[in-house]
Amino acid sequence: MKLRELVIDFSFFLFYNFEYNYSFRLNGDFLEHYFTNNETLKSELRTIKYQYGVDTFVFMSDNGVFSKDKIDFGSRLLVETILEEERDVGTVLDVGCGYGFMGIVLSKLFSCQGTLIDVNKRAVHLANRNCKELRVDAEAIVSDVYENVSGTFDLVVTNPPIRAGKKVVLQILSEAKQFLNPRGRLWFVIRKDQGAKSIMKLLESMYKLEVVKKEKGFYIIRANRS
Repeated sequence: MKLRELVIDFSFFLFYNFEYNYSFRLNGDFLEHYFTNNETLKSELRTIKYQYGVDTFVFMSDNGVFSKDKIDFGSRLLVETILEEERDVGTVLDVGCGYGFMGIVLSKLFSCQGTLIDVNKRAVHLANRNCKELRVDAEAIVSDVYENVSGTFDLVVTNPPIRAGKKVVLQILSEAKQFLNPRGRLWFVIRKDQGAKSIMKLLESMYKLEVVKKEKGFYIIRANRS
């Protein structure tokens, strides 16, 4: 193995097994992660606006969900790349949907049916509320990865929850293949310094992989059934 590959793999190991596999503490209390459920967490609703061309989206967000105060850059880059690259989409599955940004925008602009899933009950509640307010043909359901998912989809999209650890991230990406139509595509975003190249190496036997875009350290990756 080349020295560069060793460095990448070692960084990947440190990232998943040191920094993010442990809960951080602040003033003696565990910080809440967006991939957990805490029904006692105080609600502080806020709105987030997103503009794509002539289309305006206003999302309801809250404490305890991913990127609660603004549209995450990686998620936005992923969505806008998909909108540039894909055509004739009939169904989309958004894995780890949060308050619904990716699944809702794609469902609306592709005029397709969306299924949004998240383990976080508050996120699912917000996503369903946003689906209703924005009048999209989409539904959010509580699901631990693909536990409650049925059927297959033209697109599976995800900004995987890195802080949930390597095992969960790989489960999301590898098991997505079971939920793709014969010509379906998995789209995901991951930062270079979060082990993008190592992740691709682990997936190359399952998919035909393509890095469609790189920007500010983010890799937008399309995975076709191999």
